[in-house]
Amino acid sequence: MPIHVTLHHKTHYTYDKPVGHGPHVVRLRPAPHCRTKILSYSQRITGGEHFINWQQDPFANWNARLVFPDKLSELCVEVEVIAEMAVHNPFDFFLEAYAQVYPFAYDEALKKELAPFLELPTPTPKLLALVDELLAKYLKSNTGTIDFMVEVNQRIQRDVKYSIRLEPGVQTPEETLEKCNGSCRDSGWLLVAVFRSMGFAARFVSGYLIQLTPDVKALDGPSGTEVDFTDLHAWCEVYLPGAGWIGLDPTSGLLAGEGHIPLSCTPEPSSAAPVTGAVDECKSTLHHEMKVTRIYESPRVTKPYTEEQWTEIEKLGHAIDADLTKHDVRLTMGGEPTFISIDDPDGPEWNFTATSPKKRILSDTLLKRLRKKFAPGSLVHYGQGKWYPGESLPRWAFGCYWRKDGFPIWQKDEFIAEEGADYKHTRDHSAKFIHALSTRLGADP
Repeated sequence: MPIHVTLHHKTHYTYDKPVGHGPHVVRLRPAPHCRTKILSYSQRITGGEHFINWQQDPFANWNARLVFPDKLSELCVEVEVIAEMAVHNPFDFFLEAYAQVYPFAYDEALKKELAPFLELPTPTPKLLALVDELLAKYLKSNTGTIDFMVEVNQRIQRDVKYSIRLEPGVQTPEETLEKCNGSCRDSGWLLVAVFRSMGFAARFVSGYLIQLTPDVKALDGPSGTEVDFTDLHAWCEVYLPGAGWIGLDPTSGLLAGEGHIPLSCTPEPSSAAPVTGAVDECKSTLHHEMKVTRIYESPRVTKPYTEEQWTEIEKLGHAIDADLTKHDVRLTMGGEPTFISIDDPDGPEWNFTATSPKKRILSDTLLKRLRKKFAPGSLVHYGQGKWYPGESLPRWAFGCYWRKDGFPIWQKDEFIAEEGADYKHTRDHSAKFIHALSTRLGADP
């Protein structure tokens, strides 16, 4: 069941003197392909006069370009995102047949479009050694593409110890492999390099990560965060034919889930930075703040209604019942039960042609059995039914009508014909019947 949260992100720069600012680019708006449902987004810029233009970069990421006509003593960027944290299956996609087993090759047209994401990294010793090891292990085993990608992602997660690194920039893949240590952006960029070396189109992703404390602690293994948490994060996305861009997070070793909100996805980490721009030389102080708040939680198995909520629900239900009784409101329910012949469930009349002689016979038998059981003495009517758009003729309908007081409308059941029975009647019989009926009614035949 969904949980709605508000994510608040504040980045505040203060300077020792008023300084000029060159154009700044803010990349803090969820990307168009974000799988998490974004209910609301807002961005506020304070500190002085500015002009803002929303743009999309060459890779369809949302960029807010800021221009400052005057010098500023401070600059503050605040973002608020309201998101629906509903669990989704990260494997909910299909691959093209040719891409289901690794290795595969992108077709020429797609390869041309993906060119920036296929650019090979600098071939360094440790990177080449890791790629060769992985290829030697999986290349000849006819491994499924998804299984192979999961294994590579988990390998990076095991080899690179996560650390919070405050220095700007991103380590090279070789440096991360040498240290066996790095931040999320370092391991994310390493994974991009590894996948590109293996022929995959891969890109660097900067975004938000939201982690909510679980309702129930895990019986075994880690239970996750103890408090609701959010922060800037980085991971990798790989393009798979038929599936599109699929996120893999080497920090956790998992595929990107509902807690991953991509902001900017680019071939290089430098063009995915949250805020970029130049200022005059000065001394500056950065204040960074992020928090996530639950604003709505639907009841669920692990967190059902409280006793107080149940009391209010029952109280409202009794009040509605009393109001309905007071105004003599009576509720009925109807429907169209669907009947399919047990003898031939795959027959065309039960699937797409809608009608057939056999179906009329079965329908007549069913109608008369229901009539005998529930409405003896009722009137049986055979007539026109629904006429659906696109169909050349209306369908037929069998009806059964009776009086509410039980008084019989029809008592001569032997005069009701059986569908499918051959009574050997001819046109002459019909003419005689019409003549006799007209004479009896005093009409001109």
